This record gives sequence, structure tokens and C-alpha cells, in this order.
Amino acid sequence: MSGPASFADPAGLGLAAFALTTFVLSCVNAGLLPATVEPVVFSLALFYGGIAQFAAGMWEFAKGNTFGATAFTSFGAFWMSFWFLTTSTDLSAAGADAGKGVGVWLFAWGIFTLYMTVAARKTNKSVFFVFVALTVTFLFLSIGAYAGTVVMTRIGGWVGLLTAFLAWYASFAVVANSTFKRTVLPVGPAV
Repeated sequence: MSGPASFADPAGLGLAAFALTTFVLSCVNAGLLPATVEPVVFSLALFYGGIAQFAAGMWEFAKGNTFGATAFTSFGAFWMSFWFLTTSTDLSAAGADAGKGVGVWLFAWGIFTLYMTVAARKTNKSVFFVFVALTVTFLFLSIGAYAGTVVMTRIGGWVGLLTAFLAWYASFAVVANSTFKRTVLPVGPAV
């Protein structure tokens, strides 16, 4: 039986799952799609952003990659918790304070993302830029939710779109570079 080195790189899957789910939700947050269609992201949040990304995190654990394991498992859990929050959580008793609760939830994810950004400096530039953009996304979305400010949510949506495209690039680089067995798409050295 071979050891952890025989595992394929799960980062391609984890980044793709994160990118696609972030892209669809960010289209709503940016105002490119009406809020009434937000439920289209729910299945992505549970299955692709959630379960598939969580699985990528487990494979990163098996490979001995603490950063990848923590990032993918956590963001997989983020998407599953987003699914549960938006489909199964009744915040009606909170009234006007519901937005504040969601804002703090988003801010807490921003804190996690910020310290992961510090660690991402030692991965590669591509992953580092994903984390920088995601930290900014969470900042704007948390302010928008907490204060009930649509313009902040819209800005968060646009930065979220940038985050999704950066993550897609990083995923594409992992897949293409692995498939072609050479650098097709550069990811840059650690920052």
C-alpha cells in the first residue's frame, strides 16, 4: 500500500467548488441577479461548495497539508452552514436584529479568513490573492448585513466575483499543471 504521496492534489477540486458556489451567490449579492433567485445557490452550497470541498479538506489531511485541510474543511463547513442558515433557520423572532446576527456570523468568518491569509503567504501568490480578496469580501458583506446597507452588500458581491475568478484560476492551474505535468499556468512563489 502506498503512502500519502500517491494522493492526487485535492486543491483543484476544493478551489473549483469554492469558486463556483461563490460566483453564483456573488451574482445575487452584486445585484446581477434578483434576490428572489438566491435559492439556486442552495444546492451548490450543500453539495459542491459544502460536501465536495469538505471532502477535499479531508484528502488534504491525508496528504499532511495542514493549510489545505483547514481551509477546505472549514469553507466546506461554511457552505453547509450557509445552506442550513438560509433553508432551515428561523430568524423571524430576531426581527430587525436578524441582520446583525448574520453580520456577526460573516465577520467571524472574516476573522478566520484573515488569519488564513497570513498563512496563505507561504503557499503561492495565486492562493494568497484568493484569501486577500475573500477577506475583503467578508468585510463588506458583514458590514452590509449588520447595518442593513445594500451598497456594502453590493460591493461585497463584486469583490466576491473577483474572489471566485481568482479561485477558478488557482483551480485551473492545479488541474492543468498536474495534467500536463509541467507549468501551464503559473501560480507564483510564496509571498
